[in-house]
Amino acid sequence: MSRRQIGTIAAIWRHPVKSMLGEQLAEIEITERGAVGDRAWALRELVTRQIVSAKRYSRMFDFRARYDEPPSREGCAPISIRLPDGRMIHADDADASEQVSAALGRKVQMERSETVASRERAGIDPKTVFGDVPVGEVIQGLSEATLPDYYPLAKGSFFDSAVMHVIATGTLRHMAKLAGWKAIFDPRRFRPTLLVDTGLGDDRFVEDEWVGGELTVGSSVKVISMTPALRCVMTTHAQDDLPRDLTTLRTAAKHHRANVGVFAGIGASGIVHTGDPVFLEA
Repeated sequence: MSRRQIGTIAAIWRHPVKSMLGEQLAEIEITERGAVGDRAWALRELVTRQIVSAKRYSRMFDFRARYDEPPSREGCAPISIRLPDGRMIHADDADASEQVSAALGRKVQMERSETVASRERAGIDPKTVFGDVPVGEVIQGLSEATLPDYYPLAKGSFFDSAVMHVIATGTLRHMAKLAGWKAIFDPRRFRPTLLVDTGLGDDRFVEDEWVGGELTVGSSVKVISMTPALRCVMTTHAQDDLPRDLTTLRTAAKHHRANVGVFAGIGASGIVHTGDPVFLEA
């Protein structure tokens, strides 16, 4: 295997509550279970019993969650949630579920990841899960009529497919060029844990070169088992200063089977900082 530096860590994010906006950090502890404190909470819809996802309810991006103090791998720290009207509550408040339900317009219950014993299901709307891109153009052999109204989460967690998500700046520039520079391909649309600055190249989907290899981040963290990350309507939702824009997903679907970035596992733990070098072994 060869080893070469492919970039540096440009940004780090953590999302304490699944499908809510999260927090950008200067450093984070990463274990075999992912970034410490990431997706520690989720909402369960009481009618369907499915885990709530912004794939179905775009209003989830009107909420933001952050830790009041750094969490540890031994247990969660208090989480503050900003409601759409600006009010702040805590995830463990006695009436937190009722307040979030009222703001979301759905009856939900807040749950911690420690309660997950098997494989959970998160809800989707087959008619909108890929924005205005037909289901069959993303997943061959399926259609809006045959696609289930849920998708399975990673076993024993609230993660969609894997505990780690990494994306390259070169890929985002490449997509912007493919779209004729008519859209903002901001990394926040893709909700990665780690954004890797891969330099000025903008001629390819950079992460394709990573699949089958391993990334070493900083002094010790190993990112392994990388697979292409299938994108969905969440990349098109409005959030903060970013407007709703279907161009993001259209471009990914047209040019790369709707795959952007990689989902991955962790082979070795450690602390990751912005500016840390990233090496590819392949």
